[in-house]
Amino acid sequence: MRLKMKYGADGKTGGVFAAAFFLSFLFAVHCFASPLLDRVVAVVNKEVITWSELYRAMEFEASGAMKALSDEERKKVFKENEASFLESMIDKKLQLQFARSLDIGAAKEEIDETINGIKKKYAMSDKDFQESLKKEGFTYDEYRKRLSEQIILNKLVGQQVRNRIVVTEEEVNDYIAKNSSGEYKVRQIFFRKPEKENDRKTVEAKAEEILQRLKNGDDFASLAFRYSEDSSAKTGGELGFIRKEDLGKEFLDALSGMSEGDVSRPFWTARGLHIVKLEEKVGGKDVSEFRESVKKKLFDKRFEQNYRSWVRGLREKAFVEVRL
Repeated sequence: MRLKMKYGADGKTGGVFAAAFFLSFLFAVHCFASPLLDRVVAVVNKEVITWSELYRAMEFEASGAMKALSDEERKKVFKENEASFLESMIDKKLQLQFARSLDIGAAKEEIDETINGIKKKYAMSDKDFQESLKKEGFTYDEYRKRLSEQIILNKLVGQQVRNRIVVTEEEVNDYIAKNSSGEYKVRQIFFRKPEKENDRKTVEAKAEEILQRLKNGDDFASLAFRYSEDSSAKTGGELGFIRKEDLGKEFLDALSGMSEGDVSRPFWTARGLHIVKLEEKVGGKDVSEFRESVKKKLFDKRFEQNYRSWVRGLREKAFVEVRL
């Protein structure tokens, strides 16, 4: 489950940040009431984060992946992730504080333009938009405030991190030379190998059920988050780019005949049973497209490194006290 907020190298938060932000409203499930006596769970310089703010933010951010879970499952996942999510909230508050010191803001016109774009994208009238917010328990002003924060953070990260990154043609050439055999970008749903050989059919039956749901249109990442039994479940089964030479025979056999977007049949390895989705195949494209893909990969990797380093620098200069 990816609860931590992440600012992409394309300048958006988790993809199309405005649309994703709004979708999370549509799917939010308010299943946790604040305690009778709210409490401070963190102090960030002179500002505080309360328990109720933490859980409301988790609902807001994680609702897309959580909508299929029962109340009890959601409660368990939230409890397991509250510490890591609080860290992301602290990072966000530090960035907003820094943005204020630089006089970076979001104009009313920018927020209006983004909201109008969302309504147009989803063919919503003003009444539809307001009713959707009301239905999920969010006020229009609260939505505008959260959207304003995202616009501010996007500007700040662009100024401090994204716009300072340069990937040269020499770096692209060097990467291609070292990875000429190509790479696969893969997601997986994984089931651990049972201790008893007789239980293999039970695992296979479970995998077949998942495969049928995928054929019926269920989202791969959501099913991986819910059912996969390895650490990649937290990120929707994402394994990232893997070089062909680093893949085992079973994976290569499964991926060799697949096109981008295809999902494999379940297959066994020594570790367990896998269902994989091929999201991107690098090296099987024309030269210009391949180079652009490599350049983006290098840019994204450097962005992730630089962003983490920058946030770490903000924390080193700040007073942060965690009371969770």
